Amino acid sequence: MAVTTFTDLQQIKDSLGKHLGYSEWLEVTQERINLFADATGDHQWIHVDVEKAKEGPFGAPIAHGYLTLSLSNLFLPQIVEVQNISMGVNYGVDKIRFPNPVKVNQRVRGGAEIAAVSDIPGGIQVTIKITIEIDGEAKPACIIESLTRYLV
Repeated sequence: MAVTTFTDLQQIKDSLGKHLGYSEWLEVTQERINLFADATGDHQWIHVDVEKAKEGPFGAPIAHGYLTLSLSNLFLPQIVEVQNISMGVNYGVDKIRFPNPVKVNQRVRGGAEIAAVSDIPGGIQVTIKITIEIDGEAKPACIIESLTRYLV
């Protein structure tokens, strides 16, 4: 796994439309799902009741969509590093989709590309399209149009 490193904002602008690489694979365990359920209060049976979930529509417990989304915060620093800035700020998202559920013990990873760049006072705003893939699955688990502001 190689991190794409930018040493100035112009390099980011020049990378518009380019794929930046992939994170490492991560197994989504039942323990991680249960911890997320505890943190958010979302204890729906499709996530935490292993026996009932085996009989449910997915044949196994599935990760919360927002757990899958939150893994982008783990994956993105494995993919891209921006140096020589005063800070990077998560500005939000334009769009999030969950095309495919992540079943317990499946492996996921993130991939990223620069989808848009615009100038803002003191820096740039970058739309990074993050795609969270499921090992062996054709459809991704999550597609995020993440907005980040890099300030000098």
